[in-house]
Amino acid sequence: MDGKRIKGGARAAALIGTLCLVWACSGGDSGRVLLQNKGSDTLVNLAQAWAENYRAVKPAVAIAVSGGGSGTGIAALINGTVDIANASREMHPEEKEQVSARNGKDATEHRVARDAIVVYVSKDNPLDKIKLADLACIYAEDGTCQTWTSLGVEVPGCADQKIIRVSRQSNSGTYEFFRDAVLGKGKDFKLGSRDMQGSKDVVDLVSKTPCAIGYSGMGYITSDVKVLCLAKDASSPCVAPTPESARSGQYPLSRWLYMLTLGDPQGEVKGYLDWILSPAGQKIVVDSGFVPVN
Repeated sequence: MDGKRIKGGARAAALIGTLCLVWACSGGDSGRVLLQNKGSDTLVNLAQAWAENYRAVKPAVAIAVSGGGSGTGIAALINGTVDIANASREMHPEEKEQVSARNGKDATEHRVARDAIVVYVSKDNPLDKIKLADLACIYAEDGTCQTWTSLGVEVPGCADQKIIRVSRQSNSGTYEFFRDAVLGKGKDFKLGSRDMQGSKDVVDLVSKTPCAIGYSGMGYITSDVKVLCLAKDASSPCVAPTPESARSGQYPLSRWLYMLTLGDPQGEVKGYLDWILSPAGQKIVVDSGFVPVN
């Protein structure tokens, strides 16, 4: 996704937020329906694009979109305060139990797009490829990789060659997926990383910081950063994050993106999700830099 599309998503968010605020403050229109949609920051730009385009399909339905992370969306689903929660990871068993206990309905996970967690570095960084073990060496609490020279490169503009780790906040689904897939179950991140609130924030900081490395969804790729190809281990090929490698699962950090509902969706929620999975809705997935379900 280029910078213009991201800025367009921000404008769409403002328009949708204004629309929903006016709708709510006026007491609503008896002929209109307001759906609350909250969660994953990886999904937020795509969700905003869906909501904006759906207004032309179904003007009587307004979609209020907000981010905050997958954990925030799932918590709202548990509390019954959203119609749809966005998540960039699967729900935990205890979260599913809480949804059922609080609402009398099971949570239903809907796969709405496919994604790849991309590893970003400065455009001037000479590194082109990296292994999962190298990422663990950089990010894990017991990792020993502190400098770029320990990975065999010298980065221009990085005076002391010390690696600056850019990560996500702990309620992020991307944070959890990366932790489990890269560091390993039961392991945690080392302290001292720069933890960003949003996916776009990670890419922005890496683009301005020669010493940095970060990870974020493939929908946030811009020309201002370098994208590394990723190998599972020393004997595996290095795979670039592309729609094809994400769809096939060949890219080591590919994953599904979800929308979550209480039970099977009904009424306007079902209509909206059906449209998202239609060719029109999935075209927006492609336009936003992600991979369609089919």
